[in-house]
Amino acid sequence: MALAFVISVQNVSKRYSLFRHPVDRLLEMSPFGRADVSEFWALRDINFEVRRGEVVALIGPNGSGKSTLLQVISGILQPTMGRVLCTGRIAALLELGAGFNPEFTGRENVYLNGEILGLSRKEIDAAFPHIEAFAEIGAFIDRPVKEYSSGMYVRLAFATAIHVEPEVLIVDEALSVGDAIFAARCIQKFEELRRRQVTVLLVSHDLGLVKRLSDRAIFMLNGKVVLDGTPKDAVNRYVGFVLERENNAPDRPSDEALAATTSFRHGDGTSRILEVQMLNANHVSTKAFQRGESMTIRVRARFSQAAASPVVGILIRSRIGMDVFGTNTRIEGVDLGSYATGDILDVQFQLDCLLSRQEYTVTVATQHADGLSQDWLDDVLDFSVVDTRDVAGVLNLNTHIQFTRHHEGSNS
Repeated sequence: MALAFVISVQNVSKRYSLFRHPVDRLLEMSPFGRADVSEFWALRDINFEVRRGEVVALIGPNGSGKSTLLQVISGILQPTMGRVLCTGRIAALLELGAGFNPEFTGRENVYLNGEILGLSRKEIDAAFPHIEAFAEIGAFIDRPVKEYSSGMYVRLAFATAIHVEPEVLIVDEALSVGDAIFAARCIQKFEELRRRQVTVLLVSHDLGLVKRLSDRAIFMLNGKVVLDGTPKDAVNRYVGFVLERENNAPDRPSDEALAATTSFRHGDGTSRILEVQMLNANHVSTKAFQRGESMTIRVRARFSQAAASPVVGILIRSRIGMDVFGTNTRIEGVDLGSYATGDILDVQFQLDCLLSRQEYTVTVATQHADGLSQDWLDDVLDFSVVDTRDVAGVLNLNTHIQFTRHHEGSNS
């Protein structure tokens, strides 16, 4: 029976020994000496599975174990405990500098990587023109890769990884060094790989990209999994953790305790949002709007502490988590005045619905004048836009077309 998963990470932990002095490495191997050594656990009891065709993103702050986990899954590192089961051909694009021989030319490295992955010479010959075209590094393809810029290196490495027909593609943050045009091309390629049921495991600090591309996201912290869930939930939990960690209160809990308690809601509690509504032109609560219709987002909050010139903001996102439109009372030039404990504030944002036909979410927040959150609710409401026309993108702008016809030879 075929396995339901392509990657299975089972109770994986990775320990490193930290030596205070270089000589301690020798003393540890000696039966007579005592080394001054401490332990660092980069990964602790990691468990998850990835099914065929899934795109799974690993997110978290630097040092959380994401890259170490990718290296364990790729077989570069051996786990101290646990095991990883993988099926199918794996292509890995990890940290810059890994995988290519700097003395070899780009062409030679492409053939070397293909052979390592088990491709025949004939298969590499067939794939090479596509790799060369995607990388677009010109004559540098026959120069040693030690002469490449970081962008050229990543272009060739990514082009090689995606064109060797992998069943599993593992990508670290290496794509962040590419330019905007190459990044857009990579995103299109990821979407093509998804359609072909290629399994993708990636690390990225671009949270918008995580929401757009992935089916699942895993939030990691200090070598542990905090949350394995939908991209929206994992990203919102991570963003909440980052914002709460910026609070330098002396009684702030540990990072792990903070990550366990943060959610889509965060802030210092100076005010608390009581209600969020979406109203149509007749001031009736609804979750569906016609294109061009007036829509109102109403936010009600109560102050638990006195506050001067608070700010209320809204953010509309597409169903894949892309920011579509956001504004707040400060941007709109509205000073909300001062509030005492117990006061209630009602703010209404009236908008013209120029969105295309799809589903959206609304995030709302109350903030201090300096931008720190009082109460922030991610994706608190969802709504849909109904339209008879299909357009590309998320906006359906008022468009007027004029044209004239000219006959050949006419002077007019």
